[in-house]
Amino acid sequence: AEVQTTGRAGRTTTGDFVVSLLVLVAAVMKADGKVLRSELDYIKKYMLTAFDRESSTEALAMLRDLLKQEIPVRQVSLQIRQNMDYASRLQLLQMLYGISSADGQVHARELDTIRLISQYLGINQKDMDSIRSVYMPSTDWAYKVLELDPSASDEEVKKAYRKMALKYHPDKVGYLGEDFQKIANEKFQKVNEAYNQIKKERNIS
Repeated sequence: AEVQTTGRAGRTTTGDFVVSLLVLVAAVMKADGKVLRSELDYIKKYMLTAFDRESSTEALAMLRDLLKQEIPVRQVSLQIRQNMDYASRLQLLQMLYGISSADGQVHARELDTIRLISQYLGINQKDMDSIRSVYMPSTDWAYKVLELDPSASDEEVKKAYRKMALKYHPDKVGYLGEDFQKIANEKFQKVNEAYNQIKKERNIS
């Protein structure tokens, strides 16, 4: 499964992004050695939220072809890392977690594969934990989303929020098109929710 990504100065095109996403989704789905019909149904619904019906049909056809192949996860991920900007790689990781958790279940082998892909993509641990916390919340999820320790000062909370709001603003991936901006907005909204929850808990004005 050869992924060819182009784009001047690391700028990713929508086509490059979609192909990269589908290859990585196939790798995650194959992680436990079986592809369930229910998984395909969830991905179909997920794709329809990201693409129009025609594009979604094309994407699913490509995914079915990819599922018949052996995906060289390391090779593909490293190629994506070399050719894709960091904001787009964060968006890829967000969608992998979103699709993996779409059926309401946590699949250990899929999570292991996503973690491995994240490392190959060059995504740092804090960013990975932050995105993971959006889809698999824990008791201190708000702090994890903002990449903070619960012992952080109020000023550190405010500073972290400003940094994360800038990092995950949907405009960062505006060049991928309106549909992907909508999905990017999920993370942006979670950043705001996390900040508002901490503000409420601490009575920060």
